[in-house]
Amino acid sequence: MTEQEIRRKAREVLKKYWGYESFRPVQEDIILSVMEGRDTLGLLPTGGGKSITFQVPALMLPGITVVITPLISLMKDQVDNLREHGLKAVYFHAGLTLRENNLAIDRCRMGKVKLMYVSPEKLRSERFLSTLRLLDISLIVVDEAHCISQWGYDFRPSYLKISELRDIFPSAPVLALTASATPAVVSDIMNVLRFSEPNVLSRSFLRDNISYVVRIVDDKIQMLLNVLGSTSGCAIVYVRSRRRTREIAAALASAGISADYYHAGLSAEEKEEKQNRWKYDEIRVMVATNAFGMGIDKPDVRVVAHIDMPSSIEEYYQESGRAGRDGKPAYAVVITSRQFKGRLTRRLDEAFPDKEFIGHVYEMAGNFLNIAVGSGYNTINEFDFAKFCDTYKLPPAPAKSALGILTRAGYIEYVDETTSRSRLMILYTKEELYSLDLDDTTDQVLNFLLRNYTGLFADYVYISETMMSERMHIATESVYQSLLYLGRLHVIHYVPRSTTPYIIYTTSREEPKYLVIPREVYEVQRQRLEERIEAMKQLVYGDSECRMNMMLRYFGETPESDCGMCDVCRARRRSKHDGEDHEKLRSIIMYLAAQPGGHDIAYIARQAGVKPEVVAEAVRRLADEGAVIISGLNVRHSHNARCGDVNDTP
Repeated sequence: MTEQEIRRKAREVLKKYWGYESFRPVQEDIILSVMEGRDTLGLLPTGGGKSITFQVPALMLPGITVVITPLISLMKDQVDNLREHGLKAVYFHAGLTLRENNLAIDRCRMGKVKLMYVSPEKLRSERFLSTLRLLDISLIVVDEAHCISQWGYDFRPSYLKISELRDIFPSAPVLALTASATPAVVSDIMNVLRFSEPNVLSRSFLRDNISYVVRIVDDKIQMLLNVLGSTSGCAIVYVRSRRRTREIAAALASAGISADYYHAGLSAEEKEEKQNRWKYDEIRVMVATNAFGMGIDKPDVRVVAHIDMPSSIEEYYQESGRAGRDGKPAYAVVITSRQFKGRLTRRLDEAFPDKEFIGHVYEMAGNFLNIAVGSGYNTINEFDFAKFCDTYKLPPAPAKSALGILTRAGYIEYVDETTSRSRLMILYTKEELYSLDLDDTTDQVLNFLLRNYTGLFADYVYISETMMSERMHIATESVYQSLLYLGRLHVIHYVPRSTTPYIIYTTSREEPKYLVIPREVYEVQRQRLEERIEAMKQLVYGDSECRMNMMLRYFGETPESDCGMCDVCRARRRSKHDGEDHEKLRSIIMYLAAQPGGHDIAYIARQAGVKPEVVAEAVRRLADEGAVIISGLNVRHSHNARCGDVNDTP
């Protein structure tokens, strides 16, 4: 197809499946580049519409588009949304059952799939790669592409396996996508993914509808109340601990502001309920950890406030960028204290515990999973992190950091999986269901499923045992037992809710004394984190440069002018205005002082329309300069002064 034909076809697909008449900036250019078979790196800020850039080509290309993404918790939602638009999609990750995995593979083989979402750890499986080799793969998409770069803030070694897909599918172009990347990361992404030639298509990181504001205070909650009280519309408040989400949400609610909290430890049903209440404006403010926001496309967020700061500008830019996606004015507010500056530095020790502790965590994890030394290679093990820390009395934050360092060092792959919801599929045909002889409760549960959930005979469908219990007036445990019983009869395949992370052993278990944490993984990465933290400190605590421009420079852009909206720009404007007012006041004072006998401060204040104390300060400065004298109660021009007339300033 010619360029004109590609653009016309792309717009037709966009209109047919999404109902939009035109693309957002850069989207169409990325699609054209991909359709021309060019390796492409797309830099689109949060809310820039990354998914459209590969979903549209997926429908235009003959085979399957593979999308590698670490956002496992969002895969099901993304696939469901695609299916609602008439797009055929499946997903693969380590948490799927064998039956779910085989069902998705069969659909790919039968040509019933256009998009395949894959978690990076699946690429470690030779069996899975062998399956891919039998498929017609037209495009390889790398979402959150900054994860492939060791210069990035969220490097994941499993992403390095992506480059091997290029050997399997040499004719398939690669589309790498990320919302934030420094020039070094951009270069690294293209190098690791073996781009045939550099090709970066990007939107400016400038968000000209967001006012970036920093407030350094002692009472953060009171300042948050002031911010929310002086703005309207929905808001997100980011903190770093689950406990603080509850505390701050309660403080807001007690002040009359509708608020709720959100963190990764909630059940899937609780998360969905809270998201929907916020999404549909039943509550105004969501107080959350960084687990909230990914995949939630709410365009009218007017305020994103950070009570606790992220460790990097990349993270802050993504999180604050969830404000104002509709293009209307919005605020990104950091509420911090001087003391928090030192706390940012202490995060280094939390993120990089000493190597002896890392070795201890490695040894305890092996004991916890009953993996013998010399065994475990390529096994996938459910890993209850909370129980692990409790069993061995380990501090959670450094322990999780240790697992991350062990992952980067190549000994394990720690997958911090979020809660997966209960799901099931009916295995019997409709005719076979009629022959079942069930007890009353189980029969009621089965009939409820058939009446209230669609697609059960064709695919796995998410269910809520709690909702079923409430609607049927049956104890939740009874619903659960009935579903297990139907599973034992092979009437359904039931996968109960799970909150378990995974550890994949990428080498056989070693004795701790043989562990080697490479300098590149520990010392170099620690230095890079320290540099990112210092950049974050400068962004927040510096007051000499436009905050938007500081971020633009960080991401390699050259700003054309100050944003004019951040607190630094506004302070400059006020200072300039104050200077102009000061000169005007000086002129008034000099004019009135030159009149016969001069005038007192109260009279000058009335004429100038300012407070007497403001006039008194200006008069004091003029007197120091010798421009006026104070005689009795009056201010007089200095050329009228006589010796002995000058009294102390009142």
